[in-house]
Amino acid sequence: MVDLAALKNSHLFRDMTPEDLVKLATVFEEKEMAEGATIFIEHMPGEMLYLIREGTVRISKMLAEGQEKTLVILGPEDVFGEMAILDGAPRSATARAAEKARLLCIKKADFERICDQDPRLGMKLMRNIIRVFSQRIRENNDEFRDMLVWSLGKKKS
Repeated sequence: MVDLAALKNSHLFRDMTPEDLVKLATVFEEKEMAEGATIFIEHMPGEMLYLIREGTVRISKMLAEGQEKTLVILGPEDVFGEMAILDGAPRSATARAAEKARLLCIKKADFERICDQDPRLGMKLMRNIIRVFSQRIRENNDEFRDMLVWSLGKKKS
């Protein structure tokens, strides 16, 4: 069983009681990833959500001719891969350990089991996953707006 108490401040566990964390600890697994190790690759089936306990993870997109563009570097208490347990669609990006990392992960099937067996806890976890996802969308919208404003400003010059 994984100890989640140290991560109670993570956005994923917001508003969770100690009892909730004990229940969730039974379905989360811990994985160690060496620096440079691939966690998942863009377009492969998605089946897990990850929470970084230690280390950093680089999220990237494939470009033409095998090049990758880094989208973000994530660190401790950050969540990634959340779309996979919500929709089960293929991965939209690639994730690699930027340095040695310890990750906590929950499989889609275990997430669904929690939702079925304890709907109150499942709703809390779902709400927190959606908050993480919504925050990402807002940040991307802000970046897109800034890029557009910059681009329009350059055309006027």
